Amino acid sequence: MKISLNWLKDYVRLDASVDEICRAVTFLGFEVEQVIRTGAPELSHVVVGEVLVRDKHPNADKLSVCQVDVGPAGGVKTIVCGAQNYQVGDRVPVALPGAVLPGNFVIKQSKIRGQSSDGMMCSAKELGVAEDASGLLILTDRPALGTPINAVLPPGDVVFDIEVTPNRPDCLSHLGIARELAAWFRQELVYPEEKFNGDTGTTVRSDLLKSVEVEAPEDCPLYTAHVIAGVKVGPSPAWLQERLTAVGLRPINNIVDIGNYVMLEYGQPMHAFDARKLGGQRIVVRRARDGEKITTLDGKERALNSRMLVIADEARPVVIAGIMGGEDSGVSEATTDLVLEVAHFKRQSVRWTSKRLALASDSSYRYERGVDPHTALEAAYRAIDLILEHAGGRAVGPSFKIGGEAPWQREIVVTHDYICEKLGFEIPEADMETAFRALELTITRTEPTPARGTAWTVNIPSWRDDLDRPIDLVEEVLRIYGTEKIPAAVVQSPGLVGDDDPVMVFNRRVTDYLVGHDFHECVNYTLRPAAELRGWVSQTAAAELALANPFVEDQSHLRPTLVLGLLDTLRLNQSRGVPATRLCETGRVFVERNGQNLECAAVAFVMAEDTARRWRQRPAADFYTVKHHIEALAVAAGIDLSRQPLVPVVGSYNGWQEGHSAAAGEMAHGWGARFGLLNLAMVKSLGVEGKVYAGIFVILPEKLGAGLERRRYADFSLLPASWRDLAVVVDAATPAEEVRKTLAKLARAAAGSRFVLENIAVFDVYQGAGLPEGKKSLAFNLVFRAPDRTLTDEEVNPVFQKIQDDLVAATGYAIRK
Repeated sequence: MKISLNWLKDYVRLDASVDEICRAVTFLGFEVEQVIRTGAPELSHVVVGEVLVRDKHPNADKLSVCQVDVGPAGGVKTIVCGAQNYQVGDRVPVALPGAVLPGNFVIKQSKIRGQSSDGMMCSAKELGVAEDASGLLILTDRPALGTPINAVLPPGDVVFDIEVTPNRPDCLSHLGIARELAAWFRQELVYPEEKFNGDTGTTVRSDLLKSVEVEAPEDCPLYTAHVIAGVKVGPSPAWLQERLTAVGLRPINNIVDIGNYVMLEYGQPMHAFDARKLGGQRIVVRRARDGEKITTLDGKERALNSRMLVIADEARPVVIAGIMGGEDSGVSEATTDLVLEVAHFKRQSVRWTSKRLALASDSSYRYERGVDPHTALEAAYRAIDLILEHAGGRAVGPSFKIGGEAPWQREIVVTHDYICEKLGFEIPEADMETAFRALELTITRTEPTPARGTAWTVNIPSWRDDLDRPIDLVEEVLRIYGTEKIPAAVVQSPGLVGDDDPVMVFNRRVTDYLVGHDFHECVNYTLRPAAELRGWVSQTAAAELALANPFVEDQSHLRPTLVLGLLDTLRLNQSRGVPATRLCETGRVFVERNGQNLECAAVAFVMAEDTARRWRQRPAADFYTVKHHIEALAVAAGIDLSRQPLVPVVGSYNGWQEGHSAAAGEMAHGWGARFGLLNLAMVKSLGVEGKVYAGIFVILPEKLGAGLERRRYADFSLLPASWRDLAVVVDAATPAEEVRKTLAKLARAAAGSRFVLENIAVFDVYQGAGLPEGKKSLAFNLVFRAPDRTLTDEEVNPVFQKIQDDLVAATGYAIRK
């Protein structure tokens, strides 16, 4: 935001230096990115001279030899000049030998085509005061000869380029910055005088504007329109052009310039229509129709859709609301009658349209950050005053005000002791009250409180929507009191003994494990597109995970799993030829349980086929590879997954391939796991090549740490174990884990207290010749050990036989010999 110092001085007395003003702006909470000085620089040896004689140069057709009187600065000088726009008697700027012009151009005595020249007569561009280089700068006011040129030229300006924080849209205007500086320097703020009060008399020009309708009040809660008849469009006065030019705007004509001027003054955008160009003399604030088109002031045709708000006449849209007008309805030199629009558009609507059309403007910049609707009429009346003064005409009926600003009433109660407590040092009550008054925060009630000091009820003005809590007023007091006055003190920071949050501990542990096993850690967006959730959660859960106002369509829902984000990353790496086939991520997900979405901590990984060419290929991942990793991740949460029952995934539930994936745990117990091969069709549809194995472990945050205990030393036997192998014939559909658990239970019972069953694991599965149809053979390895002796066959064989007998009797399984 460019702010002109000369402009600021209309509202507040500023005698401080530029450096002091920059310091004040910084301490008020803004950043001065650049200071730009305009106007002529300090020019020594440049004075006012008068052309006495103008003769043709004897050796050049386009040059003249002039006698120029510079008065007490050196008398009459001979100067060769190539300009053509002057005549004898004109007074012009003369740069004498020794002068240094902008661009480090040094003036000295010289010969031009054989003719001696004692200086140079200057154009405005050569003096650095304007871009006009077509001829000499003629000084029409005829200042005294020999007067230094800096005493003749208008004073320059200082422009501050200020970065305004998003929470302070009130400072996107000269009045807003002036209000802040008035508070800092303890000066009175002078508002512009307004003469127009809304009275249009008895004249009604329905031939210029018949009606105004607002069909989308949710996006346009306030719309005002005033008719001004009989204006004359022409150049703006010099002072207005200078101010707009200083802040980077190009003057166009008096009507457009006044609209821009008031926007920069009040922060309220506005638009002037040529009343004769409005079809049917109607204004309709409505949503555009799909496919409707408008050519904006930048000359580009833009296609609209039904979510975009437009200002239309009877036949077509003429303005994209809050952003830019159409070239067919704007003011031109032939315009004689105006309709002035000042409105309030919702920031969400303007931002969405601006981003969708890739079209931004000074108006949209302000609407997106927030415009105070309570000052809209004040800004409209100010613009009408300036139009009547500089373009003539008169305000006539009808005038319209559709909707209205929401009633504003916000009060905050804050106490002296509360402010001091939050700041950590004492500020006198009088200084606090001074700060409130300086910022136009009206104190409506003052009450002494025995425990907290004086309590103030502070009325917040409508332009300070960022103030809504007592802590906000603490900041305001400190800003005006001055942060440089914070007393120096010894920083006391007592050490706090505490453990890290269990979620952070869990994330660290699982990430360390996975990275140590050659996985690449990823960080993906926590939002996913709606279409992606259909195969992972129910419609009810998906509706609950939807954002009310998503910024983009492909980030509309909270994620129910980490796997989809990892697949996106995998696809990206495959498309770039990067051999990153092992990816992992930790983060929050939302898991459905009994129609309710639970926020859980989660860790997930994916393993794709490794197609890189190596001298020795790594074994391909399979179901048991991911099962091993999931068990290790569960241990980090205090859960022994090897002791939990596994459930085969049936169908393509949650994107997993039937018969090649399993689930463990359930959210009723606060945790769950899914692992195995991802659904082949789903993976292909996402553009990922080859098979992908994956695993995800989720757990409620409050469950983390509950099962974790500090490991303590336990004795173990140094004596050798005794092994036995057992093959069991069972139905082909019987899970191996079911048989293993049954066998382990019977083995422990048979061993009793004599020795222990240390481990039992399946090591072979066989189907085929020698077995009945529909049967399979599972081979188990049983490990027995005693803590105090080496087991003998005489001890183990009877127990092993009993295990076989009990297994056949209890289950009907057959022992394969």
